[in-house]
Amino acid sequence: MKKIVLCIFCACCLAVSISAQQITRFAVVRLPEIYTAFFRDSQAVREFEERSARVQSEIDRMTREIQELRSRRLDAVSQGDHETALRIESDIHRREEFRLEYHSVRTAELDSQRRGLMQSGSFLEQVHNEIRRVAEGEGYSMVFNLPDSRGILWHSPTVDITDRVIQNLLDSSRR
Repeated sequence: MKKIVLCIFCACCLAVSISAQQITRFAVVRLPEIYTAFFRDSQAVREFEERSARVQSEIDRMTREIQELRSRRLDAVSQGDHETALRIESDIHRREEFRLEYHSVRTAELDSQRRGLMQSGSFLEQVHNEIRRVAEGEGYSMVFNLPDSRGILWHSPTVDITDRVIQNLLDSSRR
């Protein structure tokens, strides 16, 4: 009887240890942050940032023009020139619509360009290799890209390996 109890106890201990070894550990990374930190100095990124700045500058210019027109409209209303005020109001409306359309189109183009930069073969290969090295070295069996993982409602900062991946990539690029 003691042998049977001892065998059952050993079998239970073995089952518990086997199931304990199968615990899956998850980590998260923020690929856009890795992209920004690691490829900030590349020519393609500089061109993207310049284009982004030009788009923002153009939007700012349009906004200033609309604000000036609003000021002129108020002046026309205060002077009782309703015809001019209506004409300026129409111009404001047209320019606001154009600015919104411009912003929408240019933002979509910039997002597409940014995604293209992030998905370039050498970038992804280098980043994925480093993510794999860090994850395997720290015992993680799965890594999520945080911005793309809408199902993650919360995560502990201890499972975010972004900074370690960035540091390793920067260290390897300096060699």
